[in-house]
Amino acid sequence: MKTVPCICIAMILFTAAARSQDAADERKLLQGTWLPVAAELNENSLDEATLKTMKLVVEEDKYAITVGKSPFDKGTIRIDSVAKPKTMDILGTDGPNQGRTFLAIYELNGDTLRVCYDLTGKIRPTEFKTKKGELLFLATYKRAKS
Repeated sequence: MKTVPCICIAMILFTAAARSQDAADERKLLQGTWLPVAAELNENSLDEATLKTMKLVVEEDKYAITVGKSPFDKGTIRIDSVAKPKTMDILGTDGPNQGRTFLAIYELNGDTLRVCYDLTGKIRPTEFKTKKGELLFLATYKRAKS
């Protein structure tokens, strides 16, 4: 009978280690420079000219957003790649979002990253779409070619 608790503990430890490895692998895949190709707020799309001025860089657990040639926003990212949908907490450390936390969901498919952010910081979106009257921001990024 003592083997059953040992097996259960081993399974729990294995599952925790696997989740940790999944998160580490996902963090590696998020690294790099991302260019927005589509974005919308309140069901309104941002124009292509605006999108072309923006860039998102992810290094380790940090992000930096540049608009034009000027730094705009910096912070940290925490992900849960096992959640369904995958989740991301964005914590602003510099810029207009300093001290703010944004709850988001994300989807990574090859060189395409979709993120849906709640700009109020109060709720986590449950789907990849925006709605009138809600401060949800949906962005689709493509990995920049080196």
